Amino acid sequence: MNIFPFAVRAVSQLLHRPALGGVVEVVRRLLAVQAQDVAAFPLAFRARMDGVTRDEVDAVREERSVLRCWGPRGTLHLVAVEDAGWFLPLVRGTAAASLRRLRELGRETSYEDALCRVGRALDGQGPLTKAELGARLGEEGQAIVHFAALGAHAGLVVLGPERGGKPTYVHTVDWLGAPLPEVPADGEKALRELVLRYRRAHHPCAPEDLALWSGLPLRAVQRAWREIPEPSVPEVPSSFVRLLPAYDEYLLGWGERPVPEVRRRAVHPGGGVLRPVVIADGRIVGIWPGGRLELWEPVDCSAELADIARFREPSRLVR
Repeated sequence: MNIFPFAVRAVSQLLHRPALGGVVEVVRRLLAVQAQDVAAFPLAFRARMDGVTRDEVDAVREERSVLRCWGPRGTLHLVAVEDAGWFLPLVRGTAAASLRRLRELGRETSYEDALCRVGRALDGQGPLTKAELGARLGEEGQAIVHFAALGAHAGLVVLGPERGGKPTYVHTVDWLGAPLPEVPADGEKALRELVLRYRRAHHPCAPEDLALWSGLPLRAVQRAWREIPEPSVPEVPSSFVRLLPAYDEYLLGWGERPVPEVRRRAVHPGGGVLRPVVIADGRIVGIWPGGRLELWEPVDCSAELADIARFREPSRLVR
């Protein structure tokens, strides 16, 4: 394993904690932040920003400048609102999987009927929990999520702030004032912007990495790739250690993960689980599931552990 490219990747992913304008700027620089695990994704900002607080991470969603939504490969990500209109229509894929799953659950519905139902259920209601949305839809279980996913595919549904640690669903018009487009206004321009932003946040990388990450056809990615210059190699700090949360973009952003082959089962044991990891200069040198350190090399994690404890402290602000 060549160590240097992984150190550069870590810097491209802002893991050296450069001074940026705030949480929204970090989201924009990364293009999209993995957000399927509500307990994990706030820690992605702690790993990339000096002194950031949980209140700051929560605030950008409350003030509606960052969305939690279905993004690349149909998985949940954080995306800046100012990027959502071109980015989400480009990478959201098809509605076929949710329609098929609804049929398997015994709910025969067309795409158009599903949109009418979820649109009526959410219109003017503000963020609803899964149970609340299910009551308005007359549905239960996973069918609720697939109706919401179909709404998201059409630009009608995004996720609101969590309530009691549970996701909420909200009509895009209620939340942002207008629906998101189903297709980009200019697909070629959006694709070039995607290549530019992905390459900056994942350098060094290849078209195959972006195709896997985005779900877009490799041929289309390669065509746009040739039009975008390679980013310059960022300056790599002499040494840095970070504790990354589960499902961090640093693990999922490329086709090749920076995991020693003999440790792959420890990091990715199967069943869709991707454990939180310890990195040193871009190399994965341990894991910390449940806060328990398992190090494969002697590195000092004391500063990171103290910072995680600080980040997790309950807010002292009066709400």
